[in-house]
Formats: sequence, C-alpha cells, structure tokens
Amino acid sequence: MPFKFKLGLGHVIQGWDDGIKTMKKGEKALFTIPPALAYGESGSPPTIPPNATLQFEIELISWTKVKDICKDGGILKTILSEGENWQTPKDSDEVLVKYEARLDDGTLVSKSEEVEFIVKDGCFCPALSKAVKTMKKGEKTLLTVKPQYAFGEKGREPAGGNECVVPPNTALQITLELVSWKTVSEVTTDNKVLKKILKEGEGYDRPNDGAVVQVKLIGKLQDGTVILKKGYDEVPFEFKIDEEQVIDGLDRGVKTMKKGEVSLLTIHPEYAFGSTESHQEFATVPANSTVCYDVELISFEKEKDLWELTTQEKIEASGRKKEEGNTLFKKQKYERASKRYEKALSFIEYDSAFTDDEKQQAKLLKVSCNLNNAACKLKLRDYKQAVKLCTKVLDADSKNVKALYRRAQACIQLVDLDLAEMDIKKALEIDPDNRDVKLEYKLLREKVKEYNKKDAQFYGNIFAKMNRVEHLNSANGVRKQDVGPMTIDSKA
Repeated sequence: MPFKFKLGLGHVIQGWDDGIKTMKKGEKALFTIPPALAYGESGSPPTIPPNATLQFEIELISWTKVKDICKDGGILKTILSEGENWQTPKDSDEVLVKYEARLDDGTLVSKSEEVEFIVKDGCFCPALSKAVKTMKKGEKTLLTVKPQYAFGEKGREPAGGNECVVPPNTALQITLELVSWKTVSEVTTDNKVLKKILKEGEGYDRPNDGAVVQVKLIGKLQDGTVILKKGYDEVPFEFKIDEEQVIDGLDRGVKTMKKGEVSLLTIHPEYAFGSTESHQEFATVPANSTVCYDVELISFEKEKDLWELTTQEKIEASGRKKEEGNTLFKKQKYERASKRYEKALSFIEYDSAFTDDEKQQAKLLKVSCNLNNAACKLKLRDYKQAVKLCTKVLDADSKNVKALYRRAQACIQLVDLDLAEMDIKKALEIDPDNRDVKLEYKLLREKVKEYNKKDAQFYGNIFAKMNRVEHLNSANGVRKQDVGPMTIDSKA
C-alpha cells in the first residue's frame, strides 16, 4: 500500500523530507542517506544500527500541494479540486461559499450549503475570510485550522440545533468551496461610490469622457423604494458621459463598466442629490440620501481618441472643450471647468504636425485655456498652480495683461508681495487705464502696510524683550562680553 505523510513536518527522516522534494510525479529513485540525515548515532534498534548509511528505493505516486496561508502554520490549505481562471476575491468583494467544519475526531461542528458574506467582514471563524482570498471560482479546499484562526481560548457555543460545541484551544478541519463572488470596487477614492458587478461584461473597453451610452437603470433608496426607472421601454436610456445629464456618481460608475455588464452602484449624497430634497419619477429623494442604481450598460460609442483625429479636428475639439469650460465657469463649477481646459490643451499639446496657420490657432487656444484655468485655480484657492499657469502664458506672451494681473492676485495670496508688485507695475505700463489692475494695486499697497505693521510690532516686541534682559543683567552685575568675528579652525 502507498505510504502517505506530510512533507517537511518531521514525520519522516530528514533525508526523505529533503530528497522527495526533488522528485517528479511517477519518478522512481534510489536515495543513499548518510547517518546525519537518517537515524544518527542512536540508530533505530533493533533494525537499524548506530551511524548507519541507508538506501531507499522510492516511487513518488502523487502529491497534494499544501499552502501555508498565514506563513505561521495556522491555516494549511489543501486543494481538493481546482477552480476556474486566475482571479481571487478581495476584501471588499461579496462571496458565496459552502463549508463544513469538523473537529479532528470527525465530529461535525457546523455546515452551510450556501452562505454569502463580504470578505473583510468574515463568516463563521477568521480562517474563512483569510482562505477565501486565496481561492479561485469553483475551487474546493480542505483547511487545517489552528485555534488562533478558529475560536481560540474561548471556544464556541452551538449557534443552532445541528451544531456542536467547539472546546477551547481546539483545531478544526474545514472543507470550503468558493461557489462564486461579486466584485465590489471603489469608483471614487473616498469610498463614496461603490460598484458591485452582478454580471460580467464583454472585452476590456469602457466609455470615456464624452462617450454616448445606452443603459437600462432602476434607481432606489436604501429601503428599496424605487425613485426612477429608465430604458425598459423599447429604447434604452441614453446620455453623454461627463455632461451632467445624470447624477455625478452614476456618470462615474458607468465610465467603469464594460458592454453588457450589469452592476449595482451605491452612491452617497455627495455624488447623488446632495443636501436638498429631490423629486424624481416615482418618489421624492430626501435630503442627504444614499441611493442605489441597478445599471445595465447596453452599448456605448466612445468619443474619438486623440490619435484618431486630424490636426484640424484636434483644434476644433480643443475649441469645443474650451467653450464647455467657459460654460461651466459661468455656472461656478470651477473644478469641472478646470478639467475641461486641461482636456482642451491635451488636443493641441503636441503640434509638430500642424501647419503654420494651425500652430497660430493652437497658440491662441493655449493662451486662452491656461488663462481661464488660472482663473479656476484662483477660485479654488490653488494659488501655486495659478502662478504656474500664468507663467506659461507669459513665457509665450510677456505682455499679456491678464496673465500679469492673475499672477499678481495669486502672489498676493501667497505673500510673494515683491513679485506681485512687479507684475502689477508691468501691467499698468502696458495698460495704464486698466481698472481691475488698479484695484489690485490698491489691495497690494494695503497688504504691504498690513505686513509692515505686523513686522514693526514683531521686531518691536523682540527689541523690548532684549532691553529688559539687558537691564536685568546690568542690575545683577553681569558684564557684557566683547563679540569677535567667527574664526575658522586652522587645524588639518
């Protein structure tokens, strides 16, 4: 009969542990094992004498790979049947599993035909959430679980009629099958738009900004109340990405989807209807409500990528994005306007293939977009970026009054008053009657007075303290030492 043991745990002599690791399935080998790797000086009476060199003919019939999940021997995983593909669940994913847990003597502790849980939240005992992150869809494994990853020093009381007690400090044998899972991802970095994939889509392509998408969607409150339903008639619901035709969270979520994908989007108020009540198709959304959208992406038509455009189309696209930015700026949506100006610049950033006339058009657009973006940055209080953008304009056109004016505004806020004064004076030399620049110069002078007053008060306080110390020293008879110049050390 074949001999079965666990490799590397000292169940056999070291020569076997070391040698068998070098073999392939079905291989036969003759091992010559010295005493130090066999039974050493004591031997194994009465069969094996002391200091005996041994020979073993070994055939490796098969093996089952065991994974040490936590690298401390606490959870050993033996794969009973392989899963599909290569992906494994993450902490945020929702998994569906079957499991059966037993004591080492075979006593059934707990059994579940199917249970669904979020990986990071866990289920039954800590071993399940750790093990499931190493498994593929459809994989079935046997887990040997030490007490620290089971129920530890306290053990476990039965949770139901068919379950038994787990005594303190007891190891478990758990058969675990990963039936399926739903991928949950963070659409936004602040974790306030979450996407759970209910049905995988096709291919790898996704909509981009400006893409026209066709969807079916149902919007609900968290208690299940339906607020709207679109695209379930003969024609799917159509909208353009990044055009504010739907709530921001829906816009962002659909951008991450593939054709044919069905997902559940959970959207916090900041990306939904905000702090005001909103009347929708079937119900009113209360202020500060988190909403959920079941979305199926039927199809989409992407906005053309940069490399697909002719040089003239690039200039036209840049002009359109600039105008979109202007519209958003007027609506006081400065962050979105800034992104539009940046997108406009991306179309004309590399102009080596442009004709002379196109280069001139591109130059005017670059100046305009950078100036407008600087105005956005001022509104957003990103003064350093505003300075950079104005400097780009002045590198191309040193007499641009708007760039000098806006850079001066940013410099005043950054308390770089010298550069602000230089910019304002230069702007007034170019355009002496510019009312906005004159007003900014007045503000600058007030700032200078304010800072001079603060400096005078600061240094006045220091001098007053120094005088008090000097008087105190004189009263106590402390002699003032001569102060000489600092000398260098002449030693090598």
